[in-house]
Amino acid sequence: MIRVNHLQKTVDGNKKKVIRDISVQFSAGEMIGVVGASGSGKSILLRCLALRERWTRGDYTWNGENVIQGGGSGSQKYRFKCAYLEQNPSLYPDKTALKNVLIGQAGQTPLLRRLTGMVRSDDYMGAMDELEKYGLLDKAHVKAGNLSGGERQRVAICRALVHGASFLAVDEPVVGLDPKSAERVLDTLKGLCKEQNKIVIAALPLELAERFCTRIWGIHEGQLKIDISARRLTAEERRLIDMA
Repeated sequence: MIRVNHLQKTVDGNKKKVIRDISVQFSAGEMIGVVGASGSGKSILLRCLALRERWTRGDYTWNGENVIQGGGSGSQKYRFKCAYLEQNPSLYPDKTALKNVLIGQAGQTPLLRRLTGMVRSDDYMGAMDELEKYGLLDKAHVKAGNLSGGERQRVAICRALVHGASFLAVDEPVVGLDPKSAERVLDTLKGLCKEQNKIVIAALPLELAERFCTRIWGIHEGQLKIDISARRLTAEERRLIDMA
């Protein structure tokens, strides 16, 4: 279980609060949809939870172990347990899908491996297994720059899993995708929670959060206004997060 107490994030020399005193907890197997109007703080919340942003204030515990106390940054040990996936995943466009999965992102793998692509045979088999599991085996040797948006998202998911992530924070993963590709990406994320007991927290359009997630967080001006089991939001709940 991950527990967050009084998370606050300020920017512009501590003049502007973008996350305001959020306290929440979540557990393995949950797929949480984060919804709210543009500029409400969804992306910065995901980055804080995935330990990609320094907290101004707050406590963060993971299965009872202190990760952050009173603000600051989490240790590298816990950063490796988290993956932050952006709208347009930061893949190496001139390397194949397989190489992207194997060598990971800057800061996650040794410099020599990133530069040369040298990997062990068991790493290779593990990466191929993940690509096959998510319908990408035929894309393993295709350069990432030639993949579709949905395929790039699934490659990024495979990469996170191969490098040991148990918590995926995913920022608008279906923006720009056709409905079929979007559904496949969200089915992939949902399967991670149901079948592998991962945690997925994703910023999503409301209708998709209602359909695919087990829980919905509604964010308005950096505050957590709604925390419910996934269902259709009422008109009043939509007004609370400026989505009426």
